[in-house]
Amino acid sequence: MTDLGPVVWPPAPIRTGRLVLREPEARDRAAFIELLSSPEVHTYLGGPRPRHELESELPDVPERWPGSFVVELDGSMVGQILLRRATEHRRPAATGKADLGYLFLPRTWGCGYAAEACAAALDWLADALPGEPVVLTTQTANVRSLRLAAELGFTEVERFEAWGAEQWLGMRTPPTPSD
Repeated sequence: MTDLGPVVWPPAPIRTGRLVLREPEARDRAAFIELLSSPEVHTYLGGPRPRHELESELPDVPERWPGSFVVELDGSMVGQILLRRATEHRRPAATGKADLGYLFLPRTWGCGYAAEACAAALDWLADALPGEPVVLTTQTANVRSLRLAAELGFTEVERFEAWGAEQWLGMRTPPTPSD
């Protein structure tokens, strides 16, 4: 995965009804450690990273590159949105396209924050790179993620076996401008 290419970064913070999407800051480090070491968050992602490794390896300002948004609620990080270029994806249909990923702390699940934040990030991408299709991969066992993908307008391209589980690859094609 690589960055998105010719996008202005960092953008001004993106505000939704309840959230702010912004560039990561040093104050987010503890939340990143919590997010990346959470067994619940990583149920469908191959398992969590050990907390002690993250504490010693994570830089003071984590994940600071174009397409990495912290999702903030009431002044605190509650999740992360990732938009990256899928340069070496396992599936040819995804290669070269923007890839959407997201992680949210379990205490925020079921509140609609992922849908709100992902929709805002996708709107930002549509403005920054008009016409860019976006892919999303999740395990078919991750029912919440499949539901969110459908809500965001992703449609199934294929299912495949990887990382010891069946995976779902969806694509969201940007709307065609009307004449």
